[in-house]
Amino acid sequence: MTVRVRIAPSPTGNLHIGTARTAVFNWLFARRHGGQFILRIEDTDTERSRPEFTQNILDGLTWLGLNWQEGPFFQSQRLDLYRQAVQTLLDKGLAYPCYCTPEELTEMREAQKARKEAPRYDNRHRNLTPQQREEFAAQGRKPVIRFMIDDDRAIVWDDNVRGKVSWKGRDLGGDMVIARASGGEEPFGQPLYNLAVVVDDVDMTITHVIRGEDHIANTAKQILLYEALGSKVPEFAHTPLILNQKGQKLSKRDGVTSIFDFKEMGFMPEAVANYMTLLGWTPPDFTQEIFTLSEAAEQFDLNRVNKAGAKFDWDKLDWLNSQYLRRMPTEELVDLLVPYWQEAGYEFDLERDRDWLEEIARIIAPSLTRLPNAIEESRLLFGDDLAFNEKGLAQIQQEGVADILRAVIEELDNYPQFSQENAKSIINRVTKEQKVKKGMVMKSLRAGLTGELQGPDLMQSWLLLHQRGIDKQRLQQAVAQAQSN
Repeated sequence: MTVRVRIAPSPTGNLHIGTARTAVFNWLFARRHGGQFILRIEDTDTERSRPEFTQNILDGLTWLGLNWQEGPFFQSQRLDLYRQAVQTLLDKGLAYPCYCTPEELTEMREAQKARKEAPRYDNRHRNLTPQQREEFAAQGRKPVIRFMIDDDRAIVWDDNVRGKVSWKGRDLGGDMVIARASGGEEPFGQPLYNLAVVVDDVDMTITHVIRGEDHIANTAKQILLYEALGSKVPEFAHTPLILNQKGQKLSKRDGVTSIFDFKEMGFMPEAVANYMTLLGWTPPDFTQEIFTLSEAAEQFDLNRVNKAGAKFDWDKLDWLNSQYLRRMPTEELVDLLVPYWQEAGYEFDLERDRDWLEEIARIIAPSLTRLPNAIEESRLLFGDDLAFNEKGLAQIQQEGVADILRAVIEELDNYPQFSQENAKSIINRVTKEQKVKKGMVMKSLRAGLTGELQGPDLMQSWLLLHQRGIDKQRLQQAVAQAQSN
């Protein structure tokens, strides 16, 4: 048997983190078993579906590194298949037209609520006579089509994540609507989700349905439809929901729900995909946390998917992202950082200063958590003007610091070809001549070059500033600042 799985998002919104995690699990399972990963767009909700959401889904899956072997298929282009299935169920006597009005259904639910009963359709139109149907039709009522559900039926399946799952027919809310009322002369209107999903999975020979646990009730209904249509029932695996730190379902209030929110926040797709694999799945090697999708696929197994909800951990995602940024080739990192530097207004010529920018990227990479961090981490290396923070200013204003910085400026003239070794020599010479501790020279130099007492490696920073010809200028500004107090 060739494994065939699918991801079937609805284009009524941007690619959601839960859908993306489900897509990752499906992709990993297909890759592990040499199968196919199929993309289906469930766009039958014509009022809410938008082409821009479809594009967002396609772009989001691609950004995560998920490639599909078949599709995208669009449900809106497959309506004839669904109508045929509805008619088959009608012909078999397993479905029927229901003429209940919205007002009647509301009255029924209110009565159930008053009796403290769970809301459900009471199957009142299941056994209408032909004459009763004609009378309702004569009144201008347009029927929906309902599929019969036996209240006494037990629906049982062996879930690949949750083990044995059992539902009773009476807990499924009564006979299920599988097609809307017709808006014209047709006997029924657009087929609905549960039926369309089953028809698609049968037509596409899906072998495993891997989706979120919020679909479990749908699975019970869909198994009945598979059987009614005489089709083989696929295997099911219901993955845990993604929760916030309070144990509640992740929502927009938690800061992010759409995959492209992560991109805008400066996360790498490889890091996000890596993190997705850990949201509900435990690798065999508990110590391994960093791996590509292909590496994860070699180990992925549904029996290691957790039943409990997966809590979203921002700190863990930040750590993973920092590891990917740290390991990235410098040339690639610069390409990602340039737009952030440009947006911050930092001035440079990309072609002329490419080597210089790569040196900056190499220095700050170990400090980056997300891409936008580069703005602050490299701020001290751009621009001619020097701005002091409180500690930097306090250092400059100490007695003797102006003399130290003047001595450094004089020494710079002795080194037309400046290197880190030259920088060390200057520091040692000034320390000896000024009869101060080396730490005093180092702190004064950092304050004079950057305006602060903390930042990237001092020697590397000095060299980069010298390459732009602004180290001496900044030190002179610092001396002037020291003398003004």
